[in-house]
Amino acid sequence: MILLGAVTGDIIGSAYEWVRVKTTDFELFNERTKFTDDTVLTMAVADKLLTPGSNYTEKLREYGHRYPNAGYGGSFREWLCSARPRPYNSFGNGSAMRVSPVAWAFNTLEEVLEEARHSALVTHNHPEGIRGAQAVAATIFLARTHHEKEEIREYITRTFGYPLDRSMEEIRPGYGFDETCQGSVPEAITAFLESSDFESAIRNAVSLGGDSDTLACISGAMAEAYYREIPSEIISNILNILPIDLVKILKTFSDKYEIPPHK
Repeated sequence: MILLGAVTGDIIGSAYEWVRVKTTDFELFNERTKFTDDTVLTMAVADKLLTPGSNYTEKLREYGHRYPNAGYGGSFREWLCSARPRPYNSFGNGSAMRVSPVAWAFNTLEEVLEEARHSALVTHNHPEGIRGAQAVAATIFLARTHHEKEEIREYITRTFGYPLDRSMEEIRPGYGFDETCQGSVPEAITAFLESSDFESAIRNAVSLGGDSDTLACISGAMAEAYYREIPSEIISNILNILPIDLVKILKTFSDKYEIPPHK
């Protein structure tokens, strides 16, 4: 079920956003585990892509109001409540955390990059906000279209200028909470690039000890596209946590856009 990778990362990472770990050895699910704004807004983007004639502003606001306590940032919350919502020049990682559906709904990299830009612009119209969304969408698209990790690393570095030459071991000790695209998207990509399977990508992202739900949401989306397999026990836990309307969007989106697994 595509998009479950992003949702899984958000839910597992949620328990560690304020209880930060610097190790990959942690419980995947505990009493603090929940879905957050990362999941809600990813589903909003998915619903927009499923609904002809809709737009990003109306869908993000619809889902934001449906789940008002999902943990939105202050600027986004003001945007939700505004009578005349306008982009607020954000370079926060909100544009990157919600973009994964775009990478599945289009068949060329050029289309993905352009739609990722549109998905960011309604709020995150700062160049860094757009760059973050495009880099994440491009990574997922390349992963789902059978590109090797070194090809992905080279493309992202060349196209977006993100430094992807540091290892997890080099990043982890000095890394802290960073909600900017430029301070979290490269690290989330690295967590995916250094993974060996879906679960290890999530563990890598959380182990950075930063904005764990968003880092893991981004890395999980990439890992799902690349490995095309999420352990069944994890899936069961996630589906038990999600409300039925969000599960319905996941299923509908997967029915429309899912492609066969790697051979």
